[in-house]
Amino acid sequence: MTDLHYSLAGKRVWVAGHSGMVGAALTRQLKAIDCETLTATHAELDLTQQSDVEGWMADNKPDAIFMAAARVGGILANDTYPVDFLIDNMKIETNVFSAAHAVGVNRMVFLGSSCIYPRLAAQPMKENALLTGPLEPTNQWYAIAKIAGVMMTQAYRRQHGRDYISCMPTNLYGPGDNFDLSESHVLSALIVKAHQAKDAGAESFEVWGTGNPKREFLYVDDLAQACVFLMEHYSSDETINVGYGEDIAIRDVAQTVADVIGFTGSITNDLRKPDGMPRKLMDSTKINGLGWKASTSLKDGIAKTYTWYLEHGV
Repeated sequence: MTDLHYSLAGKRVWVAGHSGMVGAALTRQLKAIDCETLTATHAELDLTQQSDVEGWMADNKPDAIFMAAARVGGILANDTYPVDFLIDNMKIETNVFSAAHAVGVNRMVFLGSSCIYPRLAAQPMKENALLTGPLEPTNQWYAIAKIAGVMMTQAYRRQHGRDYISCMPTNLYGPGDNFDLSESHVLSALIVKAHQAKDAGAESFEVWGTGNPKREFLYVDDLAQACVFLMEHYSSDETINVGYGEDIAIRDVAQTVADVIGFTGSITNDLRKPDGMPRKLMDSTKINGLGWKASTSLKDGIAKTYTWYLEHGV
C-alpha cells in the first residue's frame, strides 16, 4: 500500500450505475466536491455492449471512475437467472475496465460485495479470506462475477500500471433501497412490515426465522463517503473492506425499526423460514487504520431511510 493524495477537485468523475442506491449516494457525496460528475442512464448507455461503452468513454473521457454498476437481485433472482447474473456482470466489468484503460483513465474504485467471501469464512471476515473456501451457493454466480472484477483491478495494475482498486461493502441500506417485499433485503423489509403494521393498527409483524442471526449494516451515504476517501487516499492491489464495525441480532434490528417507526405491538417469528448464515461481519480494521470510520448509527440511519420511504411513497 502506498501513501496516496489524489484529489477529485477539478476532475471529470464518472459514477457508473448512478441510478442505483450506491450510485445515487456517490452522486450526492460528489456534490460537496468541486468536480464534474458524469452519469449515463441505461437508455443512454448499455454497459453490456462493448462498442457502446467504448464510444461513450471516448466521447466523455473521465479522469476517474466509481464502478458501482451491476446486475443485482435477491436469492430467487440469482437462482432463477444464474447465466444472466454471471455473464451480464462480467460483460459490464470487462467493458468498463477495457474502455477505461483505452482512453487513459488511471484511477478507478470497483465496488464488490461481501458475498465474495467463503460461506464459512471466519468472523469477522478479513480481506485475506478471499478464495479460501466455497461460496454461498444461493448467490455464487454473482459472487464469481464480483471476484472477477476484483481480479481485473489487480490485473490492470500488474500489466498496465493502472491505479485501480477494489472495496468490499457490507450489507447496505438507505435512500433508494428496494422496498419490494418479494425482492428486498432484511432491513428494508422490516421497515415495510413495521410501517404496514402500524398503518393497519395490527397487533404484530413477523420476522423470518428465529431472529438470532447477527448482521452488520452500513448506511449507504457512509459507504459513499468511504469510496471517496479511498479514491483519494488508498492505492493497493489488496481489496479493502468497508463496514460499520459492529453486528446486531435480527430480533434487535426489528425492535429498533419498530421503535423508530413508532410501532408498539409485538414482533413474532416465522420459524418455517430459514435463518441463513448465523453471522456475517466484516473486519474493517484496514480502512479504520487509514482514518475512516462509519459515522451514522443504525437508529439514525433507519430514521433517515424511513423518512425517504415515506416521501417517495414506495
